[in-house]
Amino acid sequence: MMANPLLDEVRNRLRELTTGDEALHWALRRKLYKELTYDERSKPMKRKALKGRKRTQQHGACAICKEALSEKDVVLDRFEAQFGYTMDNTQLICRPCDTVKQQRLRFSDGVPE
Repeated sequence: MMANPLLDEVRNRLRELTTGDEALHWALRRKLYKELTYDERSKPMKRKALKGRKRTQQHGACAICKEALSEKDVVLDRFEAQFGYTMDNTQLICRPCDTVKQQRLRFSDGVPE
């Protein structure tokens, strides 16, 4: 697997850069984690703005069951995760529809079976 050698390289580089400073090591590791998460999911404010645009586009209704979306606890669902959070690759759905979808896809525990 290509990821393991890269991960080892990053960990080694972090140790080299921080030269035993545990607080700095923790801070750099956390910063890398956060930035890589943004690469995957985009920044929270960008997702929030996209949710607003999707809510308008969908006339305030869940894309699956067509029921009115609550003001909170809605899910910005990606059709294809690898293509990110874009207008064309997302739908706004209610939590119950997301739960059913995740169970159907067998992702309810976070790992496909």
